Amino acid sequence: MLTGFIPAPLLCALILVATLILFMSGRLRADAVALCALFAGVVAGVVSPRAALAGFGDPAVVAVAAVMVVGQALQATGIAGWVARALIPEKAAFTVRLGMLLLGACLLSAFMNHVAALVITLPLGAEVARASRKSPGLVLMPLSFATMIGGMTTLIATPPNMILSSIRQSALGQPFGFFTMTPVGLAVCAVGLIYLTFIGWRFLPARKAADMGGDAPWRVMELPLDARRVLAREDVARQLRKARTRILALLRNGKAIRWPRDRRLKSGDKLLLLSRALPAEVREAVDFNRGKESAAPGHVTAGLMVTHGSPLVGHTHEAVEARSDGALQVVAAGPRAANLRCPLDAVAIESGDQLFVSGPPAAIAAFAANQRLIEIDRRDSIPVDLRKAALTLGLFACAIALVLIFRVPPAVSFLGAAALLTVFRLISVEDAYGAVNWSIIVLLAAMIPLGASFESTGAAAIAADYVGGLLQHAPLIAAVAAVCALTLGLSILIHNAPAAIIMGPSR
Repeated sequence: MLTGFIPAPLLCALILVATLILFMSGRLRADAVALCALFAGVVAGVVSPRAALAGFGDPAVVAVAAVMVVGQALQATGIAGWVARALIPEKAAFTVRLGMLLLGACLLSAFMNHVAALVITLPLGAEVARASRKSPGLVLMPLSFATMIGGMTTLIATPPNMILSSIRQSALGQPFGFFTMTPVGLAVCAVGLIYLTFIGWRFLPARKAADMGGDAPWRVMELPLDARRVLAREDVARQLRKARTRILALLRNGKAIRWPRDRRLKSGDKLLLLSRALPAEVREAVDFNRGKESAAPGHVTAGLMVTHGSPLVGHTHEAVEARSDGALQVVAAGPRAANLRCPLDAVAIESGDQLFVSGPPAAIAAFAANQRLIEIDRRDSIPVDLRKAALTLGLFACAIALVLIFRVPPAVSFLGAAALLTVFRLISVEDAYGAVNWSIIVLLAAMIPLGASFESTGAAAIAADYVGGLLQHAPLIAAVAAVCALTLGLSILIHNAPAAIIMGPSR
């Protein structure tokens, strides 16, 4: 243990500074940085082995995971999307539609994770932009901010609220109430929404009308070829140009090959194409493909973006068909696949990828919600299941009532609600585990013991005495402003959850 050679407060401070530097560098995942910092704390002797594991059982961590499950269940019922759509008038001025969209996003993010609220409202935001002939960025950026400021209004809205509530309970014996921060949060939300609706979006760069959703996104697709044909590459390219498509590679046995000199094709040969057109449009525009496949009645093609933490990350495109029980099929991929020039079934899915999926609209909407995908070029809502919606909302309301009336800890109340959701089959066990963003859970569980060591070693007291000396003649509001400014600056550089853990002991 290094505490025999270096004072514990200094060791703790050095570990935290190194952790902040690694967070800001972005070279490692945040959860990996937190685990490394926790291990360093144990080796240095500022965190005991027993305390190192205590974070995984911390009530705040359990509450965050349980709320993620409940939020996923709410999203899957379709009721959250219905609320957001109901608030947006179909025919109104752009500022009115934008304001109501942001209000709906704020309302949803007060009772579920802000990322889930963003996933629900993002297609609506794209639709508002298209209908108003505005650049999508003028809507989507304010929408992102609206979901974040909505997280300030209730105890369960964002992980830092529950973390600070846990710190307050340890220090004062009393946690925050469910609506303790609501008066301040509502005031901040009101000012933020007014600014975003009438002023903020005007400072964002506006694109020309040609870029306002008029151009379709680039797609990478495969086109099976008719092996009975003798084809020259020039003739193939000429037909494809009419469909806004160009050749990336000729695929044979899973590999890219040169065009045969004799122009003869073999069974199983495919073209890898880059196009703005839909696969069905490309097939209809040429006469050398193998068969004239047509979409099943009622099927549509939707563009989906893979978010961080999606269960599909690391799997190939075949996982979409497998996890949707055959209801959906990937018909094209995003531009990243163009650089790989290999069969699409060999491309591993990464965060930020685009997938163009064909299938029934309801199946696409439900699959996107369960697999943490965001629809980017089509608006389809999850059908509202009234029975499931009523039961889910009832369990959610009971969980809140237990916190408000009977003072049941949020971790116990919402963990019970999450368990009952699976018992009543309102969400499958697999979807419940998939709803939890485990990288956030690991980040919190690793940082909580390290943050506690900042106080137990006396480092927090030293820092507080130093800051107190600088502000000893200043009014209380100046001291509060200094802590707020430092916390704001820290949360700009690193994730807001570790920022809350680090700054919490400075109360």
